[in-house]
Amino acid sequence: MEDVSMKEDIALETPPSTIFIPPSVDQNATLAGDSYTYYSPIPPSLLPTASSSSSSQPDNAATVRPETTASPDSPLVFLGIDEAGRGPVLGPMVYSAFYVPVPLSDPLLRQTHRFDDSKALTPAARINLMRILCDPTSDLATSCGFAIRALSARDIAAGMLSTANPYNLNAQAFDATVEIIRGVIARGVRVEEIFVDTVGQPAAYQAKLQRVFPGVKITVAKKADSLYPCVSAASVCAKVTRDAALEVLYRAHRAATMGEERGGTEAEDGDEAMAWGSGYPSDARCVTWLKNNMHPIFGWGPECRFSWGTAKDMVEGKNGVKVEWPVEDDGETNRMTDYFVSSDRGMESDELGAWFGRPAGVEAF
Repeated sequence: MEDVSMKEDIALETPPSTIFIPPSVDQNATLAGDSYTYYSPIPPSLLPTASSSSSSQPDNAATVRPETTASPDSPLVFLGIDEAGRGPVLGPMVYSAFYVPVPLSDPLLRQTHRFDDSKALTPAARINLMRILCDPTSDLATSCGFAIRALSARDIAAGMLSTANPYNLNAQAFDATVEIIRGVIARGVRVEEIFVDTVGQPAAYQAKLQRVFPGVKITVAKKADSLYPCVSAASVCAKVTRDAALEVLYRAHRAATMGEERGGTEAEDGDEAMAWGSGYPSDARCVTWLKNNMHPIFGWGPECRFSWGTAKDMVEGKNGVKVEWPVEDDGETNRMTDYFVSSDRGMESDELGAWFGRPAGVEAF
């Protein structure tokens, strides 16, 4: 049963053969190995009315949430947070925030468009929902919005492998969550409640977020992506964005590889399914691709998380070249006695010292 379940999970995580590249994918940053943040246009219906402005605050400043820049007459929204790609060895980890007016949460998201946990939807259904959301004339785009924080494989690995300032995956995930919530609020969206799919224990994570956003109600729950429509929508945005980012990375890799094989002629986009499969270490296609495409010194490109055990074992194994980096001398570790020659060394060992006279040993002091 476990093998069947694992195969089903891998199938669901494997990007479809036809990929929609949404505007939430920054192709230049993705190919450069950089992390980035994207915010969709704010629907005019969620901004203050023309008769008021965000600068006209009520006399009682205590009624305004300290972290909110929205006008008090802006519509209230529910905001959901979910991620895609926490466990793969290939590709970015993508966090998404999705916000919807409170009265439209169930009617628009659940009943009309049938949003659900991204894993419960087919790849075609996820792509279709994302296409609608990115169409500026659609009911979703004119009522809702979303934000993306894509953490590149390179940045994830650099943080985790840092010896001076280790930055583990949980900390990176929390910071990504906080960043996109703050970004949405700073753009004038009036958030009533935040729903988050749990990372670790729900109560502890909820308390941690609540300290950052004390004026907003926060609910952190397991399986939040199937319980709350705004989290379901966030899971779809995150999943489709990650799949598209993987496609962008794979196209670049394959074009470079086929260009070398064909004497500089680039391969056409989309003429072959991604050979690395889902990008998960449990996927045999991914492991095979890593083995067959590893440079003995440099490993892989910006698509790989070098901090994952799968990648580290290959680089440090028999197929990799061991590189020893010399320890840099900052000039601060010399001892006073390092400047003197010990008594058991001959005159020939210090030609310059012998020229000017017999070297003085430590015993002279």
